[in-house]
Amino acid sequence: MTEDRLGGIERRLRALEDERDISRLITSYGPLVDAGDADAVAGLWASHGVYDVEDWIMRGRDEVRAMVNSDPHQGLITRGCCHFFGPAVITVEEDDAVAVCESVLLLRRDTGGYQVLRAGVHHFHLRRIGGQWQIVTRTARTLNGDPEARALLSAGVGGRVRLAADSAPSKPSQATSADR
Repeated sequence: MTEDRLGGIERRLRALEDERDISRLITSYGPLVDAGDADAVAGLWASHGVYDVEDWIMRGRDEVRAMVNSDPHQGLITRGCCHFFGPAVITVEEDDAVAVCESVLLLRRDTGGYQVLRAGVHHFHLRRIGGQWQIVTRTARTLNGDPEARALLSAGVGGRVRLAADSAPSKPSQATSADR
């Protein structure tokens, strides 16, 4: 086997491993948040990471941890909830990645069964830090026909980062220094 061919195989294997690791990170959020494991949930984010959910912006791991430990979230857990994430579309460029997926939040009814509380889109900008993929920015919006939610879907499938200060998406390699 030639060196060029071996190098190509190594690059493809690295890309598959990156996608697998990112997919695992994203899909681990639901079980961890439903278990109330605040430290593990917070650990999915970079130390300076941002979690933007509708009109609530959490900055850093401490604020993500506080959300999981909050009375409203603990109420969901004790009642019985399921944060279920569908498969993510992932674009990796070296040590940066963009991913997008859809989710549903289910809540157990007192009368039995479950009700859908929310259907959402989740747009992620991730970075490999210290050899591990971490969330730099996660933006979540309700799938209610709003153009912003639809734009997040398109940007994620296209591998584009959504910058908070500028609604124009860019590729990960074109992200600003503030986004890095």
